[in-house]
Amino acid sequence: MKMQYKLVVSDFDGTLRRSEGGISDGNVRAISDYVKAGGIFALCTGRMASSIRPYAKSLGLKGLLAAYQGAIIEDIESGKLVRDARIPSEKAAAVCRRLEECGHHIHVYDGDTFYSNRADEFLRKYERICGVKAEIAPNISETVEKERICPHKILVMCAPEERAAAYSFAREAFGKDLYVTTSSEFLVEIVVKGTDKGGALEYLAEHYGVPLAQTIAIGDNLNDLPMVEKAGLGVAVENGEKELKEAADFVTRTCDEDGVAYVIRKFGLGETV
Repeated sequence: MKMQYKLVVSDFDGTLRRSEGGISDGNVRAISDYVKAGGIFALCTGRMASSIRPYAKSLGLKGLLAAYQGAIIEDIESGKLVRDARIPSEKAAAVCRRLEECGHHIHVYDGDTFYSNRADEFLRKYERICGVKAEIAPNISETVEKERICPHKILVMCAPEERAAAYSFAREAFGKDLYVTTSSEFLVEIVVKGTDKGGALEYLAEHYGVPLAQTIAIGDNLNDLPMVEKAGLGVAVENGEKELKEAADFVTRTCDEDGVAYVIRKFGLGETV
């Protein structure tokens, strides 16, 4: 059978990852079967590379993965960066100062290191989920300025009921020069303009020599919208944001019902499911 879709790019949290954590056996088997059949499977996430790398390796994936919305694209086996897009230090410090003035919980990401201006329950939950540990920097704008940090990403953590206001503020304040998005009910993320997941999908497709028409992108949140719109087949999981589901070509099962596996088997492998 001729494979219609040769590249599947999936988000991780809320998409491939189950709500309680980990990747289901059904998703693992489907990815393995797809790769054995000649398909290419790649991860594209807002997470740090060090946070998603172990999952890529546990799946036996080779080639590239995209982190920080695509600000980093690296080779899984060697760790070599093929994209390394950073916010200039002066700009990053200015962004952090504005966020500090609003009293926000802020993270600043520099490669495999990240800084937080608060050590609270939000941070502890994030560290548990992502398997990473923050360096605490109470005056985070000063730390960025003093250390001349050019971060890959700046993040705001907030309660779900505060996300809409934080997202709106960040887009208004920084959206002209930077890309502002949201990846979960308590995260607002800021990266270099042009390094959204749509750009990451284009990079991966070109790297592998796969036309965009032969790609599938799967996600759950607004940060996935650029790649879902650009892919040959844009897919949202049922547990995803309403706006993403409305834009998608297909809505699959939830992340707890092997939604990624369903897409791989139905569209990637052409099975009757």
